[in-house]
Amino acid sequence: MNTSRSLVLGLAALAGGIASTQVVADDMYKSGVGGLYGGLNYTFFNLEEGSADADVGAISGKVGALATPYFGVEARAGFGVDDDRVGGIDYSVDNFFGGYATLNLANESPATPYVIFGFSRLELEAEGPFATRSDDESDFSYGVGVNIEMAPQISGNLEYMRYYDKDDVTIDGIGVGATFHF
Repeated sequence: MNTSRSLVLGLAALAGGIASTQVVADDMYKSGVGGLYGGLNYTFFNLEEGSADADVGAISGKVGALATPYFGVEARAGFGVDDDRVGGIDYSVDNFFGGYATLNLANESPATPYVIFGFSRLELEAEGPFATRSDDESDFSYGVGVNIEMAPQISGNLEYMRYYDKDDVTIDGIGVGATFHF
């Protein structure tokens, strides 16, 4: 009986140690939050084609998962909400979507810097007085950002991303938004 009591006490101590290790790990990586997340962003796009330089806006949603505090994957999709007129031509982002990986610098502070990379597909439109041109473009995308924990399950983010860079056309974006962790 003494042996079984020692075994039970040993297992209880082991379970308590594992639980306290998880609490310490969760506390140590406060800004890494973990698990599944979803969010909304507003992105200020800058479209440069030759001498044309247009600033447009888009709203997007994202869903993702942190596999570890340091690595995550996410998908994004959005649509344009603000056009810009340059030289009599209206430029806009009709829609976009992409898949990305994130490398996060989880730490003890509420701020988590990260790098993001993946592929984006954008549908752009240029509308003039006599014609409209629409293009679907895809490219490798990359950027940097920071998530800032504002409440236990809510963080804000600020991000710069290069969405497209081919054939004398570049599309950059600065995004701000909120992320909800589940």
